[in-house]
Amino acid sequence: MEETISLKELFQTLKKRLWLIVLITIIAAIISAVISFFVITPTYQAKTQILVNKTKSDEQLYTGNEVQTNIQLINTYNVIITSPAILDTVKDELNLDRSVGALTSQIAVSSATDSQVVEISVQDPSPYVAAQIANKTAEVFKNKISNIMKVDNVSVLSKAEVKGAVAPIKPQPLLNIAIAIVVGLMVGVGLAFLLEYLDNTIKTEQDIETILELPVMGVIANIKEVPQATNVAARAPFNHRAPQRGETYGS
Repeated sequence: MEETISLKELFQTLKKRLWLIVLITIIAAIISAVISFFVITPTYQAKTQILVNKTKSDEQLYTGNEVQTNIQLINTYNVIITSPAILDTVKDELNLDRSVGALTSQIAVSSATDSQVVEISVQDPSPYVAAQIANKTAEVFKNKISNIMKVDNVSVLSKAEVKGAVAPIKPQPLLNIAIAIVVGLMVGVGLAFLLEYLDNTIKTEQDIETILELPVMGVIANIKEVPQATNVAARAPFNHRAPQRGETYGS
């Protein structure tokens, strides 16, 4: 016969193992908080934007085809910005103590759809170093792109700056703790049902009916311990001597 589980049984299982679910959730939140605040190194981000166009004289106007060509070249510019031809110079001028490969992993280049604006984003444990790398990368690209391609019309739209107290982009402790709480609840609930499934002990009449599939005919109630009978003889001893002729009890 197919076994079914009612909502009442589910809630009873959760109620019985509630302490375990709460404990696992609290432990997960504490571990996440400790890792977020004390283990993971904060990472800051700085961004700069540049506009790349082909050289045009003041009298000439951009046609739709030329603008579309510039947009298609953006992907090429993105590759050039993170190439050793640019980043070698950035590394040397800033005296960075890291390889070009490590520097490349810190830089992300993107552009909006149908836009000639290129955004250079840099992540670093120091917000000031991140801003320096972003600005220097844009500067070196502007100076060298004319030698790499026939482009000498690069404009820096905005420079990366560090203003006041800057919040790191990662880690995000509150988000990490919230995720840990959700994961802890899921693990706790799953473990509660697993323990309930593995528990084959009989505790109630319902367990007998469920496991043995037998009806309960009667229940033996718990009998409290009966106090020992008072020993009257011990408190009031009597004479065991048999009475002699002519004697009566009590004489």
